[in-house]
Amino acid sequence: MKKVLSILLMLALTLSLAACGGTPSQSSADSGSQNANSSSTANSQASSNSNANSNGNASSDSSSAAETTDLFTDRDLSQTADLTEAVSYTLSSGEDITITSAGVYVLTGTASGTTVVVDAGDDDKVQLVLDGVSITNDDFPCIYVKNADKVFVTTTDSQNVLKVTGTFRADGSTHTDAVIFSRDDLVFNGTGSLQISSTDNGISGKDDIKVTGGTLSIVAEDCGIEANDAICMADGAITISAKSDGLHAENDDDNTKGSVYIGSGTLDIQAGDDGIHATTVAQIDNGEITVTAAEGIEATQIQINGGTIHITATDDGVNAAKKSSAYTALFEMNDGTLTVVMANGDTDAIDSNGDLRITGGTLDLTCRSPFDYDGTAQYTGGTIIVNGVETNSIANQAFGPGGMRGGPGH
Repeated sequence: MKKVLSILLMLALTLSLAACGGTPSQSSADSGSQNANSSSTANSQASSNSNANSNGNASSDSSSAAETTDLFTDRDLSQTADLTEAVSYTLSSGEDITITSAGVYVLTGTASGTTVVVDAGDDDKVQLVLDGVSITNDDFPCIYVKNADKVFVTTTDSQNVLKVTGTFRADGSTHTDAVIFSRDDLVFNGTGSLQISSTDNGISGKDDIKVTGGTLSIVAEDCGIEANDAICMADGAITISAKSDGLHAENDDDNTKGSVYIGSGTLDIQAGDDGIHATTVAQIDNGEITVTAAEGIEATQIQINGGTIHITATDDGVNAAKKSSAYTALFEMNDGTLTVVMANGDTDAIDSNGDLRITGGTLDLTCRSPFDYDGTAQYTGGTIIVNGVETNSIANQAFGPGGMRGGPGH
């Protein structure tokens, strides 16, 4: 029987994904609660009873996967824009474009020293259609969302390039630190490609960031994609080379937020620190994911329900750490294939500061220390392979020269 993280995703994916999913009060232009991908997120249906433990932390006991059908609206998932009443702009070097109202805006051309600024109303949804855009700036974002309800960045069947080559300057008290910098929700979709090169972060969002289509390639000196509340991927292809984290979801003011959800798509990350970092929950339902990093995936609770994941790491492959005071640490695998290849040394393939559960799927570990957990381990289904040998137990120990070692907290 599947063991899942319903409380986390009813809280973390509900609270921190407020704008990452449709709500009943949304306007018809941005409503609709169809699945991100009917073959992937359909496996995540909510129907759970969850309680808090004696410490006030969210319990990890549950009986079904989290509700994900409302994370993406129809407009989020549409890969083309309605151009019926679109306004078109041709970029010109040294001239900013400022958008102050809801609508669809088609951008084209090559420019330098140019920023597309969105400063619209609180309820306004703005769609930026990139139709062969190239912007190179010295010290300021190429796209800067000051205010809106939600901004869509949609690529046509075209190549688009955004670069910042120097040190970012502030906008008053706002530290603009990304090629695409937003104070509000962002959605990336479309049928084309978007290449981002940054001396800091690639994309920064102070609320939620969603990717539902298109091809996104990011090279960043800091994080690839950074969001305060949530990063959600429904589909598409993302390639990230980052000196810090690949995907980073963390809210400095509220550690009950900061989650990552992957429903489908292709994700290839090379990172100097964490490949995928979430304060609360990292949930993977499907997709092709390749991570090369110090740590592959780090979050308080990590749930894998499907997909093919390959991690090469030098610290921990997967680390369920105590990042959030609201939730207990847990690693849980229900389906899919997770392959972890670890470097030599004092490293763990699967590390949990709390419990560890395996109910299905295939876990293939090449390492000295396959499992390190501080709580309890449950193995009720699936296949575990450690250094080429299939096993039917979860031993808190390490194999290799020097013998075996184990014990909680090692």
